[in-house]
Amino acid sequence: MEFFRIRRTIPFMRHALVFNIISLVVFVVSIGFLAFRGLHFSIEFTGGTVLEVSYAQAAEPEKVRATLERIGLKDVSVQNFGTSRDLLIRMPLKASEDGKSQNVEMQKQADSVIAALKAEDKSAELKRVEFVGSQVGKELATDGALALLFVCIGIVIYLAFRFEWRFAVATILANLHDVVIILGFFAMFQWEFSLPVLAAVLAVFGYSVNESVVVFDRVRENFRKIRKASVPEIMDASITGVISRTIITHLCTQMMVLSIFFFGGASLHYFALALTIGICFGIYSSVLVACPLAMYLGASRDDFVKAEKKSTEPQMP
Repeated sequence: MEFFRIRRTIPFMRHALVFNIISLVVFVVSIGFLAFRGLHFSIEFTGGTVLEVSYAQAAEPEKVRATLERIGLKDVSVQNFGTSRDLLIRMPLKASEDGKSQNVEMQKQADSVIAALKAEDKSAELKRVEFVGSQVGKELATDGALALLFVCIGIVIYLAFRFEWRFAVATILANLHDVVIILGFFAMFQWEFSLPVLAAVLAVFGYSVNESVVVFDRVRENFRKIRKASVPEIMDASITGVISRTIITHLCTQMMVLSIFFFGGASLHYFALALTIGICFGIYSSVLVACPLAMYLGASRDDFVKAEKKSTEPQMP
């Protein structure tokens, strides 16, 4: 489906070097923030206390969050759990200064929270309290990194079989560019990096790969159809040919993500934010990073079109 068709080929590759330099600078800056500031991990990764609190009527997460901030608990996640009357509260564990065990510290946190909530609403009732250890958090971080690694390997193998190894390498580098920039934003602004954000990063990776596959599929088609065009001209024609599809796809996806961002509540705020950054840079990388990289790696018509063999049989007079 196309809402519009661009008749004239846009010369993207003419400015590819400039955009690649910009990408390299942003990429290096993102790595710098990751190296020197690091990510602000949520309690799923660092350990903490999880409480389930029930109310007699519908609970207000924002009001509960404000109550907890008044007693000094700022990095707290409050969200509805199951029904509108139940809340799930997640807090990072404070270091124990007097040598007490973590379980004792956890219990002290739970007691202070429920006391503050009962002072605001006497119907508040603590249903359960659990402790998430730092060891579990390390395992989650390791599993997330392994998941990203296996995704990269699988995509390289798939694209190498479907297209050619140059396109596989270009796609992976372009999509890792998106992932690192997302992580760089979270490190720079110290936004909370939680399991939903990790899921968003993996989703962006697959989403960007899909866009790159669409563009490279058109590149392969044009290599076979437009025999006299140069490689940059083929790239320009291919990108221009899928612009309508790209705009429709990304616009519809971004509308859905924005609805989550504005109406999904605090628990999905950073999830939607990571997706928004990924979608914006996913368009950019598929057009102005992946294609130039494939061209720099030596992609050519010979990779897709076999040279015709001249017949050695004598021709009839």
